[in-house]
Amino acid sequence: MYAIIQIAGKQFKVKPGMVLNVPTLDAEPGNKVKVERVLAYSDGKSLEVGTPELTNVDIDGTVVAHGRAKKIIVFKKKRRKGYQKKQGHRQGFTQIKVEGIAPAKPAAKKTAAKADAEVKAAKPAAKKATAAKKPAAKKAPAAKKPAVKKAAAKPAAEKGE
Repeated sequence: MYAIIQIAGKQFKVKPGMVLNVPTLDAEPGNKVKVERVLAYSDGKSLEVGTPELTNVDIDGTVVAHGRAKKIIVFKKKRRKGYQKKQGHRQGFTQIKVEGIAPAKPAAKKTAAKADAEVKAAKPAAKKATAAKKPAAKKAPAAKKPAVKKAAAKPAAEKGE
């Protein structure tokens, strides 16, 4: 049994009892965490893939601790220019222990059916009569005048001797 979840913009494959490091979350150690975005779920026999997410799967976890990852060195250099820059960075994380993965209990269909009936009943009452639009009058293209031709240039008259 496993699920693919999305937390803080990153995707993880989780199994029950697994401990994973996710980007820092705003929760104290010992608090419960409920995963909102479940992208896929498999019970070992079948695979359900969400479009884009599944709403019928619950994943519960507990915050174990907060920490910082191993230091990463960022080194920049431009050759023949005398430019070197060295920086270090440690990314923070939150450790979460996945308590369980379970299909959620189906929501009461009666309440959803009642809500749909209310919406459908409200729509016909909300329709407004639209005024009939007049068809746009067609404009006839303007009559074209024939182009005025210029007279050919006359050759210059020769002067007598």
